[in-house]
Amino acid sequence: MNPLFLLAWFRDRLSNDDPERGDVPGWVMITLMTAGLVLIIWAIAETQLGALFQTAIDRVLGRE
Repeated sequence: MNPLFLLAWFRDRLSNDDPERGDVPGWVMITLMTAGLVLIIWAIAETQLGALFQTAIDRVLGRE
């Protein structure tokens, strides 16, 4: 395969002219913020969430 063809293909793929590409940095920020919120909530309520989960599993399995 021609190296110039590959360079042109990569240049076209990485150009920002395509309106269908979307806002990747925005999605990254939303994902990181969501993960951060989950970690904060989990750190604050770990004991309560574990008990809630165990109660739900026990009810599903008929142990209670």
